[in-house]
Amino acid sequence: MDFFDLLKMVGGLALFLYGMNLLGDGLSQASGGRLERILEKLTSNPIKAVLMGAVVTGVIQSSSATTVMVVGFVNSGIMSLKQAVGIIMGANIGTTVTSWILSLAGIESDAFWIRMLKPSSFSPILAIVGVGILLFSHKDKLKNAATILVGFAILMFGMDSMSAAVSPLAEVPEFTNLLIKFQNPVFGVLAGLVLTAVIQSSSASVGILQALCMTGAVSFGAAVPIIMGQNIGTCVTAMISGIGASRNAKRAALIHLYFNIIGTILFLGIFYTANAIHPFAFLGEVATPFGIAVVHSCFNVAATLVLLPFSNGLVKLACLTLPTHEDVKEMSETDKTLSLLDPRFLDTPAYAVEQSRQVASVMADKSRKAMDLAMELLQGYDEAKAEQVIQMETDVDRFEDELGTYLVKLSSRQLSGKDSETLNTILHCIGDFERISDHARNVKEAAQEMYDKKLDFSDKAQEELKVFERAVHDILDITMNSFIKGDLNLARQVEPMEEVIDGLSLDVKQRHVRRLRKGKCTIELGFILSDVITNFERVSDHCSNIAVCLVQVNEDEFDTHAYLDELRQEDNLDFQGKVMACREKYQLPPTKQDRVMEKNAKLLAE
Repeated sequence: MDFFDLLKMVGGLALFLYGMNLLGDGLSQASGGRLERILEKLTSNPIKAVLMGAVVTGVIQSSSATTVMVVGFVNSGIMSLKQAVGIIMGANIGTTVTSWILSLAGIESDAFWIRMLKPSSFSPILAIVGVGILLFSHKDKLKNAATILVGFAILMFGMDSMSAAVSPLAEVPEFTNLLIKFQNPVFGVLAGLVLTAVIQSSSASVGILQALCMTGAVSFGAAVPIIMGQNIGTCVTAMISGIGASRNAKRAALIHLYFNIIGTILFLGIFYTANAIHPFAFLGEVATPFGIAVVHSCFNVAATLVLLPFSNGLVKLACLTLPTHEDVKEMSETDKTLSLLDPRFLDTPAYAVEQSRQVASVMADKSRKAMDLAMELLQGYDEAKAEQVIQMETDVDRFEDELGTYLVKLSSRQLSGKDSETLNTILHCIGDFERISDHARNVKEAAQEMYDKKLDFSDKAQEELKVFERAVHDILDITMNSFIKGDLNLARQVEPMEEVIDGLSLDVKQRHVRRLRKGKCTIELGFILSDVITNFERVSDHCSNIAVCLVQVNEDEFDTHAYLDELRQEDNLDFQGKVMACREKYQLPPTKQDRVMEKNAKLLAE
């Protein structure tokens, strides 16, 4: 084997690893985060958890990715340790799918249709189709499918390049002597462990072993312990992801490690004990890609069947390794919600977008509740409620900082068109949520000032404020529900209400000025009322921003100012009708002057 063969082998390995990564990315994009959301829900039953872990890993082609996701679930409190065990075991079974696909490379036949089953035969066709779609299609679904096809083609081309490059190694005595040493179970396990730990993918390391099998120099005696070591080596990724995570998340990574170590010890112990009593003839035979796939699957299925009944024992072992400290404080609801923004989810962008949307929905609800609570303080000040408003405003500030930072990181990942729109919507709206909570705090301070100075609005002012508060409460409800549910029909109801609230603001201020002139109100109360009205009006403006953003995302070539100008045109009868309906609903109580004018109007009509 000369330098150029080595170069070809390294190049083939690079293509193989890149193809596997591209295939996994394509499959993950195609799933759109749905698989991860299913994992959250179908883990109450251990058998279901194993099946889901196997299916998800088989689809995304990476047990490491599944396990890291599980560590993220446990870290976020989405999943318990007991639920995580089944998925981790299932992930080990799911990862064997890759070895079965790669075993097709060992097919030998002169028949046309059987030869077409070889990946080296059909992967060029997949590559041509995939590249064609990537060049000429603009649809996300088709592009995801094309990425899968191209990734698979590159993977198989890399596999063929490696196999061709390493074939001369069969004639190299040093290489064959090294493989003989790997027949020692300890050396074999260590070799598999180190190789997998370096490339952080058991699927890839098994593929490399299958490529080496093509030389005819690898026996089953050397392959079996290497496969066992590969299962342990794949735990490195999860162990790394557990760094800086919660105690439970670290335990989940430990469960993955303990499962593979215990499974390997049990398998090797039973296997080599049986071999000592009755030697297995196949250990001296040349390993094949198909044989590697069989051994890989048998080990992982057997380990799961044996250890699944003892899943609680694995949880206890992990808890004994990392005991709970007495000084560990329970997470607040805000911390629990923000823990959904786990950095591990960034490797699955579609799921990370969904998590961000959930956190933004909680943020929207908090800002709504803060404003509702602040308005209650105007009717009757309560210190406990005032503290709640302050806490909610502080929480919403935290949400804006942490969610904004997370979304910026997420924006650098490869996102589908729909996910990109969702991300932009959330980024646009969280600033408005934060400002609404600020206005809630302002209203709370106005209520506190009145309470401290023992001031009260006049009965007329209180009646008018109740109408205003009802309108603000309703526009907040509609806006936040439209954001949380993604309901465009609700979003389109916001602008007519905002128009009416602007009118209410002007009317209430004018009525106050009239009372001020008549000496029925003080200047000090006037300043407070003006502040409250201004905050209410600003809240409706932010509601309008959120609603317009939701509509904007779903319409091409959308211009905000042009949209609002067109809405408010006098000939837009639909919009004007909605505005009139809102005015009827939120009418201020008539003043004495209004009643006189109404009476005169009736007399003239008669």
